Amino acid sequence: MSSKPFDCQLSGPAGTLEALFEHPNHEPSTVVVLGHPHPQYGGTMHNKVIYRAAKTFLKLGFSVLRFNFRGVGKSQGQWDHGKGEREDFLSAIDYAATTYPGKDLWTAGFSFGAWQALTCGVSDPRVKTLLGIAPPFGRYDLDEVLNNTKPTHLIHGEQDEIIPLSELQIFYRRINAPKTLTIINAANHLFEGRVAEIDSAIQNIFKLSAQSGDQA
Repeated sequence: MSSKPFDCQLSGPAGTLEALFEHPNHEPSTVVVLGHPHPQYGGTMHNKVIYRAAKTFLKLGFSVLRFNFRGVGKSQGQWDHGKGEREDFLSAIDYAATTYPGKDLWTAGFSFGAWQALTCGVSDPRVKTLLGIAPPFGRYDLDEVLNNTKPTHLIHGEQDEIIPLSELQIFYRRINAPKTLTIINAANHLFEGRVAEIDSAIQNIFKLSAQSGDQA
């Protein structure tokens, strides 16, 4: 069970960012920052994949911060082709880390948000673990992730029509261990009809992290 989501506003470089910060009814084990899909194609923090991921993390005892990138919903600013959105994500990491100092911190995201989560997570020493759902390999520069030594977990649809699984597997093979790749059968890029399977995928990743000592 969880407490009611707390509406909040983050201070971002382009103005305030609309956000939801959800907390378990006990001291959280970890904090995760979630990034939503492409703002120019209808992506928001209420996207069904982000919503499902948030509820799964909450069930696992995480505090979960999801937010709208600049220009989305009530967030101030305007689309900045990924550069400003990276700054937004870094601001969200700061907010999460300040709220729960000393707690393990994960970054996670879906599609465009996965790009931001993975690259921002690599660059910030406070972030311990990275999760990318349908990461847009080939669409954006993810080279920072290749030299990363943090635990990196990817979830991808078997029938992703935008980022073909075969191409994603090339990228995955180049990432340093520890790492995992969870393939969701028959899922396309939006996980239509397969969103519920993201729940079990994240739970399995959490269990593996705990067993390997990545999770405090």
